[in-house]
Amino acid sequence: MRISDIRASTVTVPLNAPLRHANGCHWGRFVRTIIEVETDEGLLGLGEMGGGGESAENAIRSLKRYLVGHDPAKLEEMRFRIANPTASLYNNRTQLLAALEFACLDILGQAWGVPVHAILGGKLRDRVPFASYCFWRYAHPETGKGEVRTADQLVDYARELKTKYGFTSHKLKAGVFPPDYEIEAFRALAHAFPSDSVRIDPNGAWSTEQAIRVGQAIEDLRNDYLEDPVFGLNGLRRVREMVRIPLATNTVVVNFEQLSANVLDVGADVILLDTTFWGGIRPCIKAAGICETFQLGVAVHSSGELGIQLATMLHLGAVIPNLSFAADAHYHHLTDDIIEGGLMRYQGGAIAIPDAPGLGVKLNRDKLRQYQELYRELGGYPYDQDPLRPNWAPIIPNDRWADPNDVRCPTLKPEKIQSRSLQPELR
Repeated sequence: MRISDIRASTVTVPLNAPLRHANGCHWGRFVRTIIEVETDEGLLGLGEMGGGGESAENAIRSLKRYLVGHDPAKLEEMRFRIANPTASLYNNRTQLLAALEFACLDILGQAWGVPVHAILGGKLRDRVPFASYCFWRYAHPETGKGEVRTADQLVDYARELKTKYGFTSHKLKAGVFPPDYEIEAFRALAHAFPSDSVRIDPNGAWSTEQAIRVGQAIEDLRNDYLEDPVFGLNGLRRVREMVRIPLATNTVVVNFEQLSANVLDVGADVILLDTTFWGGIRPCIKAAGICETFQLGVAVHSSGELGIQLATMLHLGAVIPNLSFAADAHYHHLTDDIIEGGLMRYQGGAIAIPDAPGLGVKLNRDKLRQYQELYRELGGYPYDQDPLRPNWAPIIPNDRWADPNDVRCPTLKPEKIQSRSLQPELR
């Protein structure tokens, strides 16, 4: 069996509302690039990566010269063929490699009649638990509903998520408003669900001194961990000396060199593994094994997935023994998906691991075409910019906080996005 073709398609899928974060905003939709790898035996494997648009499509197409005729089972050879360490100094292809690895594993599972988790050692659990992922949100640009800007709105939103999906761990994406404001909101969130655990993530926006002060102010809560309070391993080490909460990261430990530095001098107690950032499911499993050896916690990170990447997260969560915490997912913010059957379902705060051959998901061609067309109409958006803060730049550490009293709602031009399935209510 040999790879005969590789295709890439960029889609944009609407969200329930624009999601604000420390470094900008998701402007009411996600932009993702869908990868299809076809073999000479007629099998089709699926992959997915974040954003990129035409540049990502062209980057994937440029790899056809390396991979057409390649055996999809030779995954290690593929890694060194397109992303060997020296060449990657000039053309970082880690995320491209990840999408291709997803597709090749999907092909192998179909060829062998087994789910991907069986190839990777066999599943240890049938479901992967997830945390609610609460963002500060702009209101829906068309209806003016769905805003999350105050502590009361945050609690109401988390309660709605818990009722609908069954989450028992709640995450606040912080770093948008001044730290004292977010401390009060986070404490309100924790007190609203005293039997549940909580976690907060400012995306490294705080200074070390701010992070220590915030961490000490929330030590009494039922924290899973404090995620990326600062950007950098040394800053994490300083915070860890002063705060009695496990620290987690998905930004400063994203490869094995960084993981080794963290093992030798611990800054992060919990490593959040992302199947895209690490270059595939298999590197994440390898990293989880190192964490098991050195008794570091592990969780699964979300980078704004559609159903294909969500499937990779589920297969990863299925096979690692030391999945210490509920996984993250942006998935419940989506209004739709490009896979057959639509959005995967949460039950009791968890999603069932696919057992069909391969990744266990198939493309809905009509949805793929629909959201390709929507991307052509709307184009991309600047993830690292806030639509209502046009002259703002996300410096780290930040001292340019958004105003929590600002009740404006962005229009999110072009206006066509406002008529394409954006819904303020939970679905």
